[in-house]
Amino acid sequence: MNNSLKEKRSILDWIEYGGNKLPHPVTIFLIFTLLVIIISHIAYLFGVTVSYTGVNPETGNQEKLNVEVVSLLTTDGIRYIFTSVVENFTTFVALGPVLVAMLGVGVAEKSGYISALMTNVVTKAPKKFITPIVVFMGVMSNVAASVGYVVLVPLGAIIFLGFRRHPLAGLAAAFAGVAGGYSANLLIGTNDPLLAGITTEAAAILDTSYIVEATDNWYFMFASTFLVVILGTIITDKVIEPRLGAYNFDKDQNSPDDNLTSRETTALRWANVAAVLTIIGILALVAFPNSPLRGDDGGIIGSPFISSIIFIMMLVFLIPGLVYGFINKTIRNDKDAVQLMDSSISTMAGFIVLIFFAAQFVALFTYSNLGTVIAVNGAQLLESMDIGVIPVLVTFILVSAIIDIVIAADSAKWAIMAPIFVPMFMQLGIAPEVSQAAYRIGDSTTNVVSPLMPFFPLIVAFAQRYGKNNGIGTVVSLMLPYSIIFLIAWIILFVVWYLFGIPFGPGASISY
Repeated sequence: MNNSLKEKRSILDWIEYGGNKLPHPVTIFLIFTLLVIIISHIAYLFGVTVSYTGVNPETGNQEKLNVEVVSLLTTDGIRYIFTSVVENFTTFVALGPVLVAMLGVGVAEKSGYISALMTNVVTKAPKKFITPIVVFMGVMSNVAASVGYVVLVPLGAIIFLGFRRHPLAGLAAAFAGVAGGYSANLLIGTNDPLLAGITTEAAAILDTSYIVEATDNWYFMFASTFLVVILGTIITDKVIEPRLGAYNFDKDQNSPDDNLTSRETTALRWANVAAVLTIIGILALVAFPNSPLRGDDGGIIGSPFISSIIFIMMLVFLIPGLVYGFINKTIRNDKDAVQLMDSSISTMAGFIVLIFFAAQFVALFTYSNLGTVIAVNGAQLLESMDIGVIPVLVTFILVSAIIDIVIAADSAKWAIMAPIFVPMFMQLGIAPEVSQAAYRIGDSTTNVVSPLMPFFPLIVAFAQRYGKNNGIGTVVSLMLPYSIIFLIAWIILFVVWYLFGIPFGPGASISY
């Protein structure tokens, strides 16, 4: 057992070493961008194209679509490269949420509020429960879209620092819950109705009366939450943290003191009161059917509350951070408060530069249709395999996991894959709800090792706070055990679930 563990560690060390020997992430994205430009033109000259049945975005109807690779070296392609640069950067999905959230999180951290809160928690919370709590919070944060990446991942590192544990282990635990457990949750999230709608459209190719509800995977995702939390805890405590070794704790990194002064205690008390009042105020705007932050139908899913969750999280951190700072004298006036905001944004300078280049690559890759061609060809290869139902579903999960490394947007991938796989599996007697659940496993488990995932550069930036040499290799080596073990265990759970005929959600069918 010990030899096996050492071998695994040496492999992870080799991955980290090799990954960190790569050029700077900015350089890597530049290289990838050049490759996309060249490959797109070569594929264009050879007339590479794919056909699949899907929803025509112009008509909204299901029909056979032909997608060909678009060259980035034609007149139109070159024009797109030059004219889309600013829009690619400013509309990149990770940019706005990160900067808005950091206005609040940065003030809460630099005023000393988070450090004091963690110190208070350290003296009361059992150490053995910290890891599962961090992983669980990561899983549950997916109800609030991208807030987990922006807020919880760095908070996981800070929490572990407060317990004199390695911050990268806390970062990894939180990231594993947020990204690796993306499809697991105790609640219905914003993604469930979106995926269900795509699945319903795909099922309509064979059966126009078939409807997939947002809750049709809920039972399975509910159970998956416990799987992810248990495995995430074991991997963090038994594999990741021992491999990281001892950490050189530094006051500059907000590792809290053992005890709070009387002023800090008073400041913390009133800051917590401010946090509670802030939350109550926000809940008052969403608690009743006609509340301002409810949707037009009176619901929460897809409501203004969900759309504004990043701003809400900013307020939840900003207001108590300001209260703590004013009482503890770390903030004396409005200029000090603004200075803390400036300081928190300045720490993200490297991330902003990285995002600029990452955004160009993602945009050009999407424009060229190379991602669509890769996804459709992979799907059609699976369709051509004549094997049993369980092997087909397991293979489908693996294909989804591989494609997830190339195309990070879950709804975009499913919009391409669902019209192919859902009708095909229906012909094999597999209900669309089952196909959707299988897809979601693959879509979650490789998020944590995909450099193309929009928030991956942010995770690298967070890791560099705890070691200037930490890079892509560091994050990939940290997260690879989660990815592999989550994938294997989740497949086993899925197969057992399916074989025992357990409904994947309330009223959901197993067979078609």
